Amino acid sequence: MSFLIDPALLYVQGRAYRRIAPEPSPVRDAAVGAATMALFYAVSVGLYREQRWTRPVWKACRAESGRDWMLNSGVLGLDWRAAGPRTHAAAAAIFATYPLWLWLGMRRAGR
Repeated sequence: MSFLIDPALLYVQGRAYRRIAPEPSPVRDAAVGAATMALFYAVSVGLYREQRWTRPVWKACRAESGRDWMLNSGVLGLDWRAAGPRTHAAAAAIFATYPLWLWLGMRRAGR
């Protein structure tokens, strides 16, 4: 998971869920949304915070660290070692958009 990939994955997840369960159910929709967000936040925030248990993920992605993977996604060349308050604030802002991507996928598939 990375900042470049996560929004698209969440959007696709929302669309796929709505295709499987086309009839809205507030309780089920909330449970699926909460479980999806819990998984994405656990892994993505864990990667960004350099949690040891995320090592297999960033190693598989050929990154130097979890934060390197989250920021660069193997595409960009940002200096992940120099991440400071601005980078952390930007990361928090991106994390805050995650539920929106899932919701947009659910909503778009429902049309």
